Amino acid sequence: QVQLVESGGGLVQAGGSLRLSCAASGRTFSNYAMGWFRQAPGKPREFVAAINWSGGNTLYAHSVKGRFTISIDNAKITVYLQMNSLKPEDTAVYYCALDSSAIYGLSSAKDEYDYWGQGTQVTVSS
Repeated sequence: QVQLVESGGGLVQAGGSLRLSCAASGRTFSNYAMGWFRQAPGKPREFVAAINWSGGNTLYAHSVKGRFTISIDNAKITVYLQMNSLKPEDTAVYYCALDSSAIYGLSSAKDEYDYWGQGTQVTVSS
């Protein structure tokens, strides 16, 4: 059974930084991609960033480009999200996700991702 376990959320002041991690376990993958999504109260879940298994291809939402950096450790099937210059509007539950058949490239669509973590809360105070 595939499990994705996130860690690293918390409370931070505006302008600060946090690093999220998400480790996948339960089976081996090839040609996969991992992504981060977030959901604020009363809003739909939205795409944040994605990366392919080799780390050679990344995709970011416009709202986080230049502030967030996604990276991956393929040997550990672990994805990271370094979040800098955080803003109050970044407050949300952050979910990691895995697309087990990303042969056509990265996707920002939730439906493309097969497995999801339980989410970790990120709160940015003003």
